[in-house]
Order: sequence, then structure tokens, then C-alpha cells
Amino acid sequence: MSVTSIWSGLVAGIVIGLLGRLLVPGPTRQVGCILTILIGLVGAAIGTAIGEAADLGSWLTFAVQVVVAALLVAMFGAASRR
Repeated sequence: MSVTSIWSGLVAGIVIGLLGRLLVPGPTRQVGCILTILIGLVGAAIGTAIGEAADLGSWLTFAVQVVVAALLVAMFGAASRR
């Protein structure tokens, strides 16, 4: 694993996490920056697995990654409000 792949993974996690946060209505202040990046990384991994299993193209796989990240943001936001 090279340094470039680590940085590109972090950037992808940030972008996917932020897009996922934008899709969730209501306040998401309970989900901080680090958690947003981690959610983006997990959403990207799960979305990639779904996209490859379903043989989706790159754009649909990206959309699945963002939707998975949005679901994770909603779950963490709801769990932290309790």
C-alpha cells in the first residue's frame, strides 16, 4: 500500500462522508469530522462491494457509496440523540 493510495482513500472518505451528511435531513452535529470520514470510508467499502457484486458501473457504484454513507450518518445521528 503506497502513500498515494492512503491519501486517495482518505479524500474519498471525506467526500463520500460529506455527501452522505448532506443527504441526511436535520441536524447532524452529533456526527463529528473524524466520524464523518470514518463513515465515508466504511460507506465507500460497503458501496464498492455492493457495486462490484451487482456489476454496476463506476457512477452507480459511487451513488451506492454515498447512499450507504447517508444511511450510516442517519444511524449514528439517531443513536447519539438517545
